[in-house]
Amino acid sequence: MLGISYSTLHRWIVAGYIKAIRTVGGKYRVPESEVRRILESRAREVRAVVYARVSSSSQSEDLERQVNYLLEYCASKGYRVVDVLTDIASGLTTDRKGLRKMLELVTSKQVEVVVVTYRDRLTRFGFEYLEYFFNQYGARIEVVFGEEPMDHRRELVEDLIEIITSIADKLYGMRSHRKKMLVEGFRKLVEEVEESREDNSN
Repeated sequence: MLGISYSTLHRWIVAGYIKAIRTVGGKYRVPESEVRRILESRAREVRAVVYARVSSSSQSEDLERQVNYLLEYCASKGYRVVDVLTDIASGLTTDRKGLRKMLELVTSKQVEVVVVTYRDRLTRFGFEYLEYFFNQYGARIEVVFGEEPMDHRRELVEDLIEIITSIADKLYGMRSHRKKMLVEGFRKLVEEVEESREDNSN
């Protein structure tokens, strides 16, 4: 009735997208009301755009995981995915191809919802401004999860270093020795904090 495989249904149950009853024998039973709920939500078509981002090409597997998870999430909600957009860039960078295309889709009113795994996948700063801007065009941002996982901490550190580098450029000039000292000093401080945190956790 839903047009999905058993493996997809199992993932939906585990993720909490669809409610099911576990039998004594370990089998799942899905109430008919849950099936009707999903079919009805599909009837009220919501156009969605999926957006995923990583900071470097070495994180391509993470990018693929984000996309696959978001597509399953949209399927469970009954959203029709208009486009899948991805970027390999810092969350501080505004000149992203995927982000630009998303803005075009929103401003031309081709989508009602933008779906991301975490807020920071969309932007490091100014999330509320984007949210307000999208609302003016009848679109909303749907964040699947809350806070970034621990393994994304390194990416945040690199973004902070990028901010310090930009500030140092403006203060001292791009090739200044003072700029180099400031950036290297900040990088060393961050590394010491990370080492101290790891020692305390051990």
